[in-house]
Amino acid sequence: MITARHAGWLVLLALGLALPLFVHNDYSLTVMSTAYIFALATVGLNLITGYAGQFNLAHGGFMAIGAYTVGILTVDYHVPFWIAFALSGVVCVAIGFFVGILSLRLRGNYFAIFTLCVGYIIFLVIEKWDSLTHGVVGIIGIAAPPGFALPGFGPISFDSPRSLYYLTLAFLAAGLWLMHRIVNSLLGHTFIAIRNGENLAQALGIDLMRNKLLAFLISTFYAGIAGGLYAGFVRFLGPDLAGIEHTFDMTMYMMVGGVGTLAGPLIGALAVPWITQYLQFMQDYRFLVFGPLLIVLLIFLPRGLVGFYESARSRLALHRVPQAAVRRAPQGDGHA
Repeated sequence: MITARHAGWLVLLALGLALPLFVHNDYSLTVMSTAYIFALATVGLNLITGYAGQFNLAHGGFMAIGAYTVGILTVDYHVPFWIAFALSGVVCVAIGFFVGILSLRLRGNYFAIFTLCVGYIIFLVIEKWDSLTHGVVGIIGIAAPPGFALPGFGPISFDSPRSLYYLTLAFLAAGLWLMHRIVNSLLGHTFIAIRNGENLAQALGIDLMRNKLLAFLISTFYAGIAGGLYAGFVRFLGPDLAGIEHTFDMTMYMMVGGVGTLAGPLIGALAVPWITQYLQFMQDYRFLVFGPLLIVLLIFLPRGLVGFYESARSRLALHRVPQAAVRRAPQGDGHA
């Protein structure tokens, strides 16, 4: 049975599939593809922050690790793209394991500050380790995702903005489907219990360290895969990718869309870049408009757009229940 929520996801998927049929300029497809990649990374950040309650400020750094894994392996060691792409997530999980073991012993602001330092260390390593990362010069000439033959459809290539658009859309759809399975499972409810109260969760027998580490590793895997996809899409990497600005951008996407919701990171990651695109005519002054608008949004919609919609739907459902109960109540026969 298809519920209203499932129907909404199907409509979004249909719109995504149909967009290239109506948009015929490569620039718009490139903007959307980039938004899809950052939406995928934001979905991972939302798991550790929105569901597990741990604000990871090194998320952009892990995305850069995934991207540089693909760049270094394909350019310097001539590893096939799809093998390097698969390793981008594995490398991030491996590094994230050691970072998580150290950082997740801390709570609240201390964890955020620790991961902020980790993110800056990642940036410095990428910028200064010339022999490995090419330093400030960056990595140029990264291999594009090679095509393959799909049974029943024939050869598929990724040599045009439209084909790359569908590739990023496919990974985003797969990432959202997997995250949906995670957050609606017992594991996802465990993460929410930790977010709502670590002491209570521990009293209920939940292993805090193991579950927080698992959430952290899943989120870094998403960051690594998004970074690997970014490397194959842009085909040029620089140290700026590891800057804290990208983590703040993804945090803004979550807050606009709705922290701790599945659709929130997607809505925010798609809406904010297009708003900034439309404000480009103001050049450096566009943030004077966008900044106050964001502040107003966060004041009046603290749970984001998706959170506001869910709250309004819940209030409407509660309002309908008494009315339905009154209609079903037995009526008197009119005698005193």
